[in-house]
Amino acid sequence: MSHVADFLTPAELQKISNLQVVARLVVEGFFSGLHKSPHKGFSVEFAQHRQYVQGDEIRRLDWKVFAKTDRYYIREYEEETNLRTTLLLDLSGSMAYAGGKGKGLSKAHYAARLAAALAYLMLQQRDSVGLVTFDTKLRRYIPPRSSVPHLQTILDELQKAQPGGETGLAGVFHDLVLRIQRRGLLVILTDGFGDVKELVSALAHFRSAHHEILLFQILDRDEAEFPFKQWTRFESLEQADRHRMIDPSQFRAVYLENFRKFQDELTAGCHRHRIDLVTMFTDQPYADALAQYLTRRFARA
Repeated sequence: MSHVADFLTPAELQKISNLQVVARLVVEGFFSGLHKSPHKGFSVEFAQHRQYVQGDEIRRLDWKVFAKTDRYYIREYEEETNLRTTLLLDLSGSMAYAGGKGKGLSKAHYAARLAAALAYLMLQQRDSVGLVTFDTKLRRYIPPRSSVPHLQTILDELQKAQPGGETGLAGVFHDLVLRIQRRGLLVILTDGFGDVKELVSALAHFRSAHHEILLFQILDRDEAEFPFKQWTRFESLEQADRHRMIDPSQFRAVYLENFRKFQDELTAGCHRHRIDLVTMFTDQPYADALAQYLTRRFARA
């Protein structure tokens, strides 16, 4: 069983807890007047039944439905809440990269810790949060809930998540538009690598469904700086047995130019569709980086 302490140190937990006031003011700005979502607690109107999933409170089971169907269903209600968040965690092979400056911390590990921090923060605020893990296809979908036991379900999934497989951001996102039908905040944790035009198109699809989007682009410093100097063996993290020995000095200028163009196109696309893009590096303390973002967001809210 996973615990918050498996992901976050006591000092980091304290720092995140201290962000709650700022975060509350930030997220209230996301959905002023647009706050209908399923929420556990005192409810005013019955909405629908849904099948029981691990982490749901037993007291929410509808025993009358069980008596008729021999299946467990939860009664959902409509209640106003400030935020309904789904964390989308990229577990494609490129997220396994871990350079020297990140002290051996892979992008996937960093993103999982950031996801844990966000889930903890949201649930501490009594908001609902869910988790999606994916590579070229959906791996796991945990719908947003706001109960305390739900954090354990998310942490367990983050604990066992391992990167692997090719990247397929655009296709997965287009499919998720149909899956995540209630509008809310989508927090995407990915390096963003792939066809940037297709990615921006998929993000625009989310926006057309009235979701707010926060894209945390998780990178290693090596990917932005290309610091290699000696002959180096480069291996594909997404396709087995693909590797090449190269002299980095012959490729550095071209690589850095292509990386700059990629970043510029992604930044422009996010700006065009009113998407928050936050680039984070694995050598940054995630609690500090999260604090900086929330402070900036609050300043312009």
